[in-house]
Amino acid sequence: MLKTVVVFYWVISFFKALNVIIKSNYQGNKGRTLVRKKTLPLVDNVGKILIFIIAIYFLMLSWNINVTAIGASLGLFSLAIGLAAKDTLGNLFAGIFIMADSPYKEGDYINLDTGERGYVTTIGLRSTRIMTRDDIEITIPNSVIATTKIVNESGGPHEKERVRVDVDIAYGSDLEKAKNILNNIALNSQNVCKDPEPRVRLRLLGESGLRIQLLFWIEKPELRGFVIDEITSEIYNRFNSENIDIPFPQRTLHIKKDT
Repeated sequence: MLKTVVVFYWVISFFKALNVIIKSNYQGNKGRTLVRKKTLPLVDNVGKILIFIIAIYFLMLSWNINVTAIGASLGLFSLAIGLAAKDTLGNLFAGIFIMADSPYKEGDYINLDTGERGYVTTIGLRSTRIMTRDDIEITIPNSVIATTKIVNESGGPHEKERVRVDVDIAYGSDLEKAKNILNNIALNSQNVCKDPEPRVRLRLLGESGLRIQLLFWIEKPELRGFVIDEITSEIYNRFNSENIDIPFPQRTLHIKKDT
């Protein structure tokens, strides 16, 4: 009975210590914490489970119960469960690693190698759910995501994203005039960020023309398709009105006649 009381005393003490550690990490400043906030609930639950298992072990020792036989039985049972639920356990451990590593968070706009693209709505232990631009929710097993290249377009200090639009103009065109037109188109668009400012660069002396590139920033990744359509349409119309030719590949064929 005395050993049982001591075990309960230490269990309560360890639970309180765990709560203090979790609370201190949650209130940590400037990122100086042992555990990320996203994984604090997971660490809390795992810690409590471990304390509970250790307490059961010492209670059984206190009452002279044979732990070896029970441990062997539990080991065989765990092995059978592991083989039967291999895929589920794979998703579970992958979910734990995703929460610990945090390659993305809820609300981020991500692209996967498998082609899925959208906002992360839920990160669970078994799967991750994303909402596509077509308002279709896709559920992806965490084991798939864990082995997939993830492009987090919302990562970094802000959600702004730089867009590049390449345009070819014919040799002999007024290069500075074309640059000014591209820059003004970006500055006059309400969907293009004014800070950082748009830029235009000459990138290539191509086979059929000069390749210039318009670089600008948009506020959110999901605007990329809409803004590119707006900007490229305006470029085409302005170049037509300003008589700036957009070249296409041409070949001259020489036919040699045998005499």
